[in-house]
Amino acid sequence: MVIEQAIEVLKIEADGILNLTKRIGAGFSEMVETICNSGGRVIISGIGKSGIVGRKIVATLNSTGTRSIFLHPVEAMHGDLGMVSKGDVFLALSHSGETDELNILIPSIRKIGCKIISFTGNINSTLAQHSDIVIDVSIEKEACPLGLAPMASTTALLAMGDALAVVLINKKHFKPSDFKKYHPGGNLGQQLTHKVSDLMLSGESVPCIFENQSMEDAIKEIDRLGLGATFILSKDNLLVGIITDGDIRRLIAKKIPVFELDVKDVMTPTPRTVRPDSPTYDALNIMEHYQITVLSVTDTDGKVYGILHLHDILGKGEFKFNGKQD
Repeated sequence: MVIEQAIEVLKIEADGILNLTKRIGAGFSEMVETICNSGGRVIISGIGKSGIVGRKIVATLNSTGTRSIFLHPVEAMHGDLGMVSKGDVFLALSHSGETDELNILIPSIRKIGCKIISFTGNINSTLAQHSDIVIDVSIEKEACPLGLAPMASTTALLAMGDALAVVLINKKHFKPSDFKKYHPGGNLGQQLTHKVSDLMLSGESVPCIFENQSMEDAIKEIDRLGLGATFILSKDNLLVGIITDGDIRRLIAKKIPVFELDVKDVMTPTPRTVRPDSPTYDALNIMEHYQITVLSVTDTDGKVYGILHLHDILGKGEFKFNGKQD
């Protein structure tokens, strides 16, 4: 019985989130544009559980490049309204849309000159009627068996806030190096402060073959270390190209006889490189920009010192660029 009840709660909350996808439309796009075009901050406000969710959304937005603060409606009416400026965007959270403490605040926010956006489960509510943009976060039922404690409704609010944050990340071209600036004490932040030489593999752990070797040799070298690539060197031991397992898969998919090709015909010449003393966040930005997961670590002459894989920066299986990996 206990397990069945827990499963039912998760199903109700999952359904509540999935149903939000049907309500994403022009209003959501307008909200994103309003925030991006604003020269101010996102001021988020709510009471009770909605207020707690609001604080979490503020934390997420701040950490991903959108300046935000939480404004308690009651404290706002007793002086904290002074932190709000014209040009800010006001985001009100209320499932019912009839929260008195929040609705009383709206005229003052309007007078300051802020655009007002509401996340509400009642698009006909007082809050909705006094908002410039209304985002419908209504649910069919609460997970609480008494129908009293907000559960699915707060989950819906939180999920919509995450959706907003992710869209803003992409809209603002927020990069991992930007993330590092806001997370200097976090695990990722610590990783990104290292130099490339601290994380790269070197010596026998660097997959390399010479340009006069066969494709069979290239495939064996890729398989030897399992890094998904091998570097191609000239007779002078300088980097001239790279072959990835993705290159080989694409040839096979086209029914091209791989073993009959020369290495030079398959390799990508002048691959992307990074210097040993470069900060790791520079390497991550290169990987992100070119949608690659492996970088050769070279000196200015093209001599290979090591190999840096995305996994060495962010951890195996924890990160992909737009769902892609090569």
